[in-house]
Amino acid sequence: MADDALFDFLHMEIVSHATKSDPSCLQDGDEAMSKLEQIGYSTGYRFIERLTKDLSRFKDELEVMKAICKDFWSAVFKKQVDNLRTNHQGVYVLQDNKFRFLASISNSRQYLELAPKYLVFTCGLLRGALASLGLTCIVTAEVTTMPACKFQVHLQRA
Repeated sequence: MADDALFDFLHMEIVSHATKSDPSCLQDGDEAMSKLEQIGYSTGYRFIERLTKDLSRFKDELEVMKAICKDFWSAVFKKQVDNLRTNHQGVYVLQDNKFRFLASISNSRQYLELAPKYLVFTCGLLRGALASLGLTCIVTAEVTTMPACKFQVHLQRA
């Protein structure tokens, strides 16, 4: 329980530190958000290596995504993804109805405009984990109602 609180505070502090220098941090292409996403990427890359070191190789990308939704998400956020959808053409949508980093902000629409900066780290976390497992992708996040969010994973085909 104490580890969970420490992780939440660490995430809030990382976001605060990254955005302190530039209050207009919600704009696309912002250097602070790029740095935050890169921190998430390197963390996810290393974390999934440790998590899967004793597992056999995954046979396809769907199996990788299922492992991300169950094992990886449980290890990081202490719960599984609520919903996984795919169009079977390289686009996956992971839905979390009570996303941990948004639940700590607010359950109302009051902070909806601040929500994207709290999702950048997790987008990087997902992208890094998938890169470590051999899948190159672009990860975006969307929030319509707090604290629910959707992460869209667009796999890059070689």
